[in-house]
Amino acid sequence: MSEAEGPERMLRIDERLSIPLSEIVLRASRSSGPGGQHANVTASRVEASFDVLASSSLSEAQRARVRARAGDRIVAVAQDERSQLRNRELALGRLAERLARALAVPRRRRATRPTAASRARRLQDKRRAGRRKLERRPPAADGD
Repeated sequence: MSEAEGPERMLRIDERLSIPLSEIVLRASRSSGPGGQHANVTASRVEASFDVLASSSLSEAQRARVRARAGDRIVAVAQDERSQLRNRELALGRLAERLARALAVPRRRRATRPTAASRARRLQDKRRAGRRKLERRPPAADGD
């Protein structure tokens, strides 16, 4: 998830991009999650937020893509565990996931033609549906 690189720690988003943890704001507060009475006195809920506009680690194209798909601020919250440290890891992981999803470039669709078998199936289904409708009709009145 996060790795030490030089004096500054980084959050790995994908194989090409890492963001310095200094660009991510972490806030701790009291959790509504597990912990019983322990949760009433400890700040174990962690909220990680990333300001897309203020980031110097994103290129202009990346910034535009993230803003279009996820907005100006990306927020991830974790309150699953009793430990603030573990919730911090979860929140950073979720933040990295959201950023990676926002940065992902969808593959272009390659146009294909229907196969001969699929065309034959479609026509067979049309014939079957037509016969079914014919059978639903009331019998024709022949010569009164």
